[in-house]
Amino acid sequence: MVKSKIIAGPCSAESREQVLKTAQLLSESTNIDLFRCGIWKPRSSPNSFEGMGEKALPWLQEIETIYNIPVCIEIATPQHLEMAVNSGIKHFWIGARTSVNPFLVQELATATKGLNINIMIKNPVSPDLQLWIGNFERFYKAGIHNLAAVYRGFSTGNPLPYRNDPMWKFLIDFKRINKEIPIYCDPSHIAGKRKYIYEIAQRALFLDVDGLMIEVHDNPGNALCDNEQQLSVFEFNKLIEDLIIPSKSTERNNDLKKFREYLNVIDNELFHLLAKRLDIIKDIALYKKEHNIPILQIDRWNEVYNNSLEISQQLNIDPSTAETFLTFLHETSIQYQEKMFCMDL
Repeated sequence: MVKSKIIAGPCSAESREQVLKTAQLLSESTNIDLFRCGIWKPRSSPNSFEGMGEKALPWLQEIETIYNIPVCIEIATPQHLEMAVNSGIKHFWIGARTSVNPFLVQELATATKGLNINIMIKNPVSPDLQLWIGNFERFYKAGIHNLAAVYRGFSTGNPLPYRNDPMWKFLIDFKRINKEIPIYCDPSHIAGKRKYIYEIAQRALFLDVDGLMIEVHDNPGNALCDNEQQLSVFEFNKLIEDLIIPSKSTERNNDLKKFREYLNVIDNELFHLLAKRLDIIKDIALYKKEHNIPILQIDRWNEVYNNSLEISQQLNIDPSTAETFLTFLHETSIQYQEKMFCMDL
């Protein structure tokens, strides 16, 4: 069985006492795989706390020596990489504000040539799948094959209770295209607030991520940055205890295979029905075009909508699921009819 990786630690190294205390508490209570800690922090304002920088590197060396926990840090320049490697650090992540810039990523990739290190790359701040994939290609060409992805959502401006939009479909698309690259979820940056971290982390685990990267502070209320999204060690332990962590066993499950075969048959039937539905929509579109009738017939749509919701309730289908499905069918119907109306014009 493959175990989900747990990466935990403070947003930033604020003092020697703070990072060693956090590492001590984590080592005493939880078996984490990596101790994460930012020492260079890319902040929006230069008046914000931007990390302790090179001064913090000896503190992280102490953590590895005393508690036997490998540490990982964020790097944004070749100079960061050189200083960290000289201090014995082998695990790094590229942040979202760096991964959005191909020039910076290429400089970092070039600087890694010949090094035996591990690189994790967070998704860019904007949802650009090809840009994210390109970052991995740059490091792979530089000879770095120990790569992993970190999913932390996107800055979209959409009104959400979270700091970042999860956009889970994007994570699924990445996994589908890049099966060989492990992907971890950063629920701290998606959530933005402690109270949402559990639901984000659980959703990510259900989507088969390979691990979690979570911000944990010995005293989060006094943290110098991102204090609302950092967990105390007690809260972190409770989170790990409460999470349902699915097995990543590679053994064949005959029952699951059987259920999937049933789904394949049903999906096949659904697509045949959709094709028949589109044929009828084509006839309707031609009729409306011939008689100069508007595509949208709101009374008809209300009738279909209400009748279908009533049927969905009788079949115990969740109303939100039924509404999403109906909306998809209606929007597809309108788009299909618009194309028919524009033909031969």
